[in-house]
Amino acid sequence: MTDYNENLRFDRRLARRRGWITPDDLASALDGLPDVSDKIAPPEEESADDSPAPPADPTAGA
Repeated sequence: MTDYNENLRFDRRLARRRGWITPDDLASALDGLPDVSDKIAPPEEESADDSPAPPADPTAGA
């Protein structure tokens, strides 16, 4: 099977189709994926300087 067909076989949208892929094949494919959790960026902390400015009052100049 070509890479394209193999990727299509495990597509989330198509995996729900009855008879498309067995649950065992899907579980095996998911178990074979590499662990990339170390690539997750840490959450950035907000500082007081990063807070958005309050909206301007449109009636202040009138």
